[in-house]
Amino acid sequence: MSAATANRWSAAEPNAPSGRRDNRDKPQKWGNPFTYFIALLFIAVCVAPVLYIVVGGFRTNSQITTSPAGLPHPWVISNYVNTLASQTFWGEFANSVVVAVASTVGIVVLGMMASFVIARYDFKLKGAMYSLFAAGLMFPLVIAITPLYIVIKDLGLVDNLSGVIIPQIAFGLPTTVIILVPFLRAIPKEIEEAAAIDGSSRLGFFFRMVLPLSLPGVVTVGILAFIGSWNNYVLPLYILDSQANFTLPLGVQAFSSQFSVDTAKVLAFTSLAMLPALIFFSIFQKRIVGGLTGAVKG
Repeated sequence: MSAATANRWSAAEPNAPSGRRDNRDKPQKWGNPFTYFIALLFIAVCVAPVLYIVVGGFRTNSQITTSPAGLPHPWVISNYVNTLASQTFWGEFANSVVVAVASTVGIVVLGMMASFVIARYDFKLKGAMYSLFAAGLMFPLVIAITPLYIVIKDLGLVDNLSGVIIPQIAFGLPTTVIILVPFLRAIPKEIEEAAAIDGSSRLGFFFRMVLPLSLPGVVTVGILAFIGSWNNYVLPLYILDSQANFTLPLGVQAFSSQFSVDTAKVLAFTSLAMLPALIFFSIFQKRIVGGLTGAVKG
């Protein structure tokens, strides 16, 4: 090998790692187009019914009959205006808010307490208690609706919002405990020991340290509990009898039966009933993903 060739090789070798780093720094190419097509297809399947309901509320029955998949021409807002002016809608909206808020508070408070005990203390049957909450995930509300109705009837809570709130809290605890326990276990024991040295009680440690550190998980379970309560249909259907106590899912069913001929008005009522949950979920969806990711890591 000549001296000139050796010089060229030695000059090229130091630059080789730099070239490889430059390749790594370049933006990655798009993935398989088929994957994106499938993802867009799933998005369209989920979004299309919602858009159809919302846009359908701006149409008339004749427009829906003539062109079921067409856009409103002209746009009609009277369906939404009449629904928003209805006392029935706002009464059912208020009932849904009461049930959802009360259920969410109960699920978060009781779930946080149970998760703290399971995650931070050692006692007999600790594993059995955690397994019991985990097993609760396998028994949805629909399976237990008949014996649950008998219990609610014996308690005298039929046609009462409390008869919906209490079971929702009970059936919401398993998910809450499963999500929160990893958050609470991840808190270092050194922090608890330092708090004890500083004279903090167990309750003081719980409120001053545990709650702030596990806030992502608390927010996640609170959002899931609120949305699940807002959309719950089966339990109110069995428990609530009078329309004055109906929540919005029951109100949609009753309104659809009453105005079955007026499809446009039913679509407007349905879109307004589901709008709060959609907005709530859209605002806090990143917190839900972050909270569930933290639970998996823990």
